Amino acid sequence: MAAAGAFSLREVLDAFRGCVTERREGLLEPCLSGWWGLIRFLQSLGAVFGFISKDAVAKVQIMERHRRGEQGQHYESLQSMVEFELSRGPAELRGRPDSGCRTVLRLHRALLWLQLFLEGLRTGHRDSRTSTICTDSYNASLAKHHPWVVRKAATLAFCALPSRDAFLEVMNVGPPEQAVDMLGEAIPYIQSVYGITQELFAQHSLLDLP
Repeated sequence: MAAAGAFSLREVLDAFRGCVTERREGLLEPCLSGWWGLIRFLQSLGAVFGFISKDAVAKVQIMERHRRGEQGQHYESLQSMVEFELSRGPAELRGRPDSGCRTVLRLHRALLWLQLFLEGLRTGHRDSRTSTICTDSYNASLAKHHPWVVRKAATLAFCALPSRDAFLEVMNVGPPEQAVDMLGEAIPYIQSVYGITQELFAQHSLLDLP
C-alpha cells in the first residue's frame, strides 16, 4: 500500500479495527495499512509534521520489507515477530537498526502522540487551540525521545497549526460533528493496538531498545 492519496479517517478506522484478533494478537498487515492512513493525515497538514511523517514512512517501509521477505511468516503478528527476533539473540536484536522490534517501537511511540492528539481534537471545543493540544500530546509522548533541538523546533512549528475545525475537515468524513463521532469510533481501536504493543514489549523488556 502506498502513502499517496487523500487522507480518510474511515480507512484508518477500518484498518485499525482489523489489527487485533480475538486472542489479542496484533496483526502487522492491517496495522501497517492504518499507519499509511495516519501518515497521509500528517502529510496533509504540510511541513509542520514533516519530521515525524518522514520517519514514520521509513519505519513502515522497513516493516513491509520484513513482511515480504524470506522470513515474512514470522512477521504476521507482533507476537510472532517478538518471538522470532528474540530467538536470534539479544545482541543481534540490539545491534540491528532495522530489526522489527526496534522499528515497531519507534512507530509505537509516535502512535501514542497521534492517539493523544486525536483524542484532544475529539474532546476539545470549537475554539480550542490546536497548538496547545498538539504540544501537550507531544510533551506526554514523543518529546522525551527527541533531543532538545528537535523538541524546540517541534514546539515552534505547532504554533502555526490551523484551527480545530480545519483539522476535522481534513478527516474527509463530512462536517466537524461527524468527524468527532468517527474519532470516537477510531480512537479505541488505536488505543487497543497501543496497549497490546506496550504490554508485549514491557513483558520482554523491549521498551528501551536503542
